This record gives sequence, structure tokens and C-alpha cells, in this order.
Amino acid sequence: MEAIEIQTGSKPAASIIWLHGLGADGHDFEPIVPELKLAKPVRFVFPHAPLRPVTINQGMRMRAWYDIFQFGGGPRTTPAFGRLRA
Repeated sequence: MEAIEIQTGSKPAASIIWLHGLGADGHDFEPIVPELKLAKPVRFVFPHAPLRPVTINQGMRMRAWYDIFQFGGGPRTTPAFGRLRA
């Protein structure tokens, strides 16, 4: 899987995997890293979701972790974990 990796120093004390929203990519959160001013070195991983058709957006291909069928809740909004794509 493609991802952006940033380390704030050598020998990171922790790792954070930060997922982006619909249609975005891992680059969207890169600018937040220096703003956090962390005391200890941390490794950030900003993965890119795969390109896939999204039903709610008329099947347009975009970066998405899963398909979205409708807004407003209900049984078809969130897929079963087995359908997540990484």
C-alpha cells in the first residue's frame, strides 16, 4: 500500500497511522506534523486509500477506504469489516 512516512526524529517512541477522508490522500495531513510540536520522536504513516468507484458519488472513482451507498445511517452505510479495502 502506498503511504507517506514521516519521522520526527531518530528512534521513534511511537507510531501513528492517520487515515484520510473520502477523496483525499495521505498528503492532506502532512502539514500537521510540525504543528504538533511533540516532545518525543514519533513515526507517522499516512496511507493512501485505493482508487475505487463510490456509489454515493455516482460511481466516480476516488480514493476511498470502502464504498458508501447512502448518507444518513442505516444498515448499508458502513460495510462489514470484510469488505474494507486497503
